[in-house]
Amino acid sequence: MKTKIFISLSVVGLMSLSACKKSYLEKNLTGSLETQLLDTKDGVNGLLVGAYAALDGQQGGDAAIGGGGAWEASPDNWIYGGVAGGDASKGSVAGDQTPIEPIMKFTSDASNGFFNSKWKADYEGISRTNNILKAVAKVSSFTDAERKNIIGQARFLRAHYYFDLKKMFNKVPYIDETTTNFNQPNNTDIWPKIEQDFMYAYENLPTTQSSVGQVNKWAAAAYLAKTYLYEHKYTDAKPLFDAVISQGVTSGGLKYQLNKNFDDNFRPETKNSSESVFAVQMAANVDPNGPSNANNGDMLNFPYGNSSPFSCCGFYQPSVDLVNHYRTNPATGLPYLDNYNTYAIKNDINVASSDDFDPDEGTIDPRLDWTVGRRGIPYLDWGIHPGADWIRDQDYGGPYSPIKNVYWQATQNTYGDNHSWAPGSANNYDVIRFADVLLMAAEVEAQTGNVGQAEMYVNMVRNRAANPDGWVHTYKDENKPTAGFTDEPAANYLISPYPTGTFAAGGKDFALKAIYYERKLELAMEGHRFFDLVRWGTAEQELNAYFQYQSTITNDVKGGHYVKGKNDYYPIPQRQIDLSAVSGAAVLKQNPGYN
Repeated sequence: MKTKIFISLSVVGLMSLSACKKSYLEKNLTGSLETQLLDTKDGVNGLLVGAYAALDGQQGGDAAIGGGGAWEASPDNWIYGGVAGGDASKGSVAGDQTPIEPIMKFTSDASNGFFNSKWKADYEGISRTNNILKAVAKVSSFTDAERKNIIGQARFLRAHYYFDLKKMFNKVPYIDETTTNFNQPNNTDIWPKIEQDFMYAYENLPTTQSSVGQVNKWAAAAYLAKTYLYEHKYTDAKPLFDAVISQGVTSGGLKYQLNKNFDDNFRPETKNSSESVFAVQMAANVDPNGPSNANNGDMLNFPYGNSSPFSCCGFYQPSVDLVNHYRTNPATGLPYLDNYNTYAIKNDINVASSDDFDPDEGTIDPRLDWTVGRRGIPYLDWGIHPGADWIRDQDYGGPYSPIKNVYWQATQNTYGDNHSWAPGSANNYDVIRFADVLLMAAEVEAQTGNVGQAEMYVNMVRNRAANPDGWVHTYKDENKPTAGFTDEPAANYLISPYPTGTFAAGGKDFALKAIYYERKLELAMEGHRFFDLVRWGTAEQELNAYFQYQSTITNDVKGGHYVKGKNDYYPIPQRQIDLSAVSGAAVLKQNPGYN
């Protein structure tokens, strides 16, 4: 699917539509293509490709759709969900990409251009889906099944873009294929519209598609269930999660299940696996102008320093607070749900790479070292992480490096992309993966009184992590890390499932606490954390505790403070409010606390 999106698509053999090129985005779509070209099967399918292309928020090179840096509209929301959620520091050095700093500390206002970049990228996706829905109605040569499939995909994608806007900004204007006045107010709740689009997709999409990059009915079911979860409609979400877990298959026909190894979710060789429910497709080395197809929303997020093998840039450094979550109790193999920072994992902050350092010898959840690069531990096949030499400023951003988005050395020519000043990779971004589904379903079960089933779902995720075959192991030869790994674990890994009946004995509140914690461990650095905290109603408590602890170690978050009722959502971009003005009065209204 990605090859189709980003190489070219012939529309009636008369023109090539490159779905993410600047020349394409700078023109009005229906004005730049003749109506007779659009109102054909090939024309509609071309528009559908363009709607998928907008998923990564990029227009080419290092730019987001509509302008701004590629990272400002990254589909994984590493800034708005990861950094703002306490998974990571901004990273790099103070003063680099300064608009991220107030986002990280919740001191930003509506003039921050990053918000406008994200807004424009999502509405570009919505515009493309609406153009599909207008065009498909004019083509009579589609069979009924073909028409429903195209409409279902378009409505799924539209719902996804609106879901992203909803969780970011809450009240946003709703525009669909029937809208003629595009200056709409943002005074209504769009959850019902999102539900309707996902429901149509669930009821009308096929179970499999001709391309694994296209969405199917089970992806729609999972996303609809996620929508209900965000609305706290637990009884509506439960039957959908039940069906997805018991019957769901990928668009390629694979039964949904967890990958054998946790890290298979972050390898290009194993993407679109049985665990992938809905993914933004990435491909390396298909765009000579830069890594615009190769996850360039994350192009800043590679280790960078005196001896780093990557060309840039040292952002998105996992926080010390995040790493401490992975400590396990040596007697039980379970996490410290309430006081994990009391059992802090040893780090090398302010220890030069030339000085001796022995990594922590205590018991650790093995997912840590597939989530965080830390000193003394193999960093994929790039060698032992040297600590400070791969970090730009430990005092500012801490001692750790991101890893889930990074390509391997042995396959860098295939899955790495170095056509630009910063790296790209062919790693897909899974908007929803099956582990996420299991943990969302666990929430629903706990909320509806079935804590035993919730425990079972959590333990499915933990049991996968407990498989020693899927742990990080030591190198056969540290001087030649691409030569492979031994059978010896790289650290003192220990993880166990919750003993049967633990959730029942602890009750609903304990069960939810354990589920929320498990989401932190399993999905860290994947852009979910801030939005999870907001929907749980725990953001104020969790993030202010994070600021208090993390600021004793790094100076990047000093002064950070979360205010409930204001910071639950980001401000409506001031640029959009200004553009909405009619006779001096803005149609769009600002979110509470930002006026």
